[in-house]
This record gives sequence, C-alpha cells and structure tokens, in this order.
Amino acid sequence: MRLIDSHCHLEYEGVVEDRSGVLDRARAAGVTGMLNISTRRSEWDAVIGTAADNSDIWASVGIHPHEADGHADLGRDALLEAASHPKVISIGESGLDYYYDKSDRSVQRDLFRMHIGVARETGLPIIIHTRDAEEDTAAILSDEREKGAFPALIHCFTASRGFARTVLDLGLSISLSGIVTFKNAKELQEIARELPIEKMLVETDSPFLAPIPHRGRPCEPAFVRDTAAFVADLRGTELEHLANETSDNFFRLFGKAAA
Repeated sequence: MRLIDSHCHLEYEGVVEDRSGVLDRARAAGVTGMLNISTRRSEWDAVIGTAADNSDIWASVGIHPHEADGHADLGRDALLEAASHPKVISIGESGLDYYYDKSDRSVQRDLFRMHIGVARETGLPIIIHTRDAEEDTAAILSDEREKGAFPALIHCFTASRGFARTVLDLGLSISLSGIVTFKNAKELQEIARELPIEKMLVETDSPFLAPIPHRGRPCEPAFVRDTAAFVADLRGTELEHLANETSDNFFRLFGKAAA
C-alpha cells in the first residue's frame, strides 16, 4: 500500500517540536510521501530544507491569503526562483479567504492570480485555499484558464457540491482532509462519495483538523490513514485501493515528484 499526505505543515507548532517522532509514526502508518506546505516567504527555506533532508518529503512555496497584506509586493521572480529547487513540486498554498478576512481582498486576488501565472509558467500545480469565496475563486480560475492551462488542486475541500462540479469541469483535482470524518460534515461526505476517484487526493493539513478518532490532538501525517480509511468506507471500497489510487493521482498531478 502507498499513501501520500498531500498537504501538511511540518514547520508548525504542534509538529516541529517532535518532528522526528512525527515522521517515524507517519512511515510506520504506511505514509510513503508528504508534501510540506509554506504559507509565507519566511518559511520557504525551512520547508525546502526539510524536503531536501528527506527523500519522502517534497516542498511547496507560496503565500497563504491570510498573509497577503504582508507580501503585497512579492514579485513573481522570487516565487520562480524558489520553485526552481529540485524538491519544490508545487506553488502555494494560495487563494482567497473571505471568512477571516485577515488580508485585503483585492490584495488576495492579485496574489492569487500571480501564483496562477507562476504555476502556468513552471507547470507546477498550484495548491488552492478557498473559504467563503467560492464565487470569486471560480471566476478567477475560469478567467485564468482562458489565458492558458495550469495544473491545480483545491486543498482541504469544504465547499459546496456546485463548486465541486465547477472546479472538476475546469480540470482541477480535490483533496479531502480530516474534516470529512466530522459528524456534521454530511454534505462533504456525500461529495466524497461522488468524486471521480481519478480527481481525489487525501491530506491532513497537519497540525490542524485532526480526523476522528484523534480530535483534540495536534494532527500529524500518520492520521491521513484514518481519513483515507473513512473515505474508503464511504465509497464502499478497500483502504488499500483508495490509498493506491490517490497516490497515483498525486504523482500524476505533481509530476516533478514522480521524476
């Protein structure tokens, strides 16, 4: 069985204090790869360094929408340079967050478009965060598609069935986190049942959003097994099948990792 955690934050409090233990537990649980995500420029070196030190870890470079105001002057050249590292396989996370509104919405939108442009130029997938911003996210993705194709993934999907159809029609993939295991996530569970298997990935978003039965604890990559098992049960399939399929999807989307 192969199992990939397609989105974790290994430099964050809750993980970094015992990172060697966290990685050991992930590998013991059958996790064969982890994508370490950055959210601000000051994290890039650490995220890349962890990936460089571990053959089963890759890195993503980008600016989270919460951090947009602090990076309004970030130029594409900085992102392009960081993306050239051999272990950097994706751009992001980037996108729109209108739930917390920690950054000006126009700045969020401008940075999101810049990240998409770099994804298009490099061929690296952009990892998209979107919360309470379905309409603007869909509009930007559709508009940018007209300028040229780019690979993309909606991470930690919690949006509507309609938004799922929109992004799937645009050719994007969708990643499910531990939220799908929550008792009140009935609509998300229905979406998880219906998703085309070839467009599905799984993740932890460690150290956040620990799945049942780990609620109340810092999340860690080992727990992606619990999420994958839950989704497999929802879909009436075996964990091994879902793990292998989502791992294949990961390497198809993140071709630089496969190379």
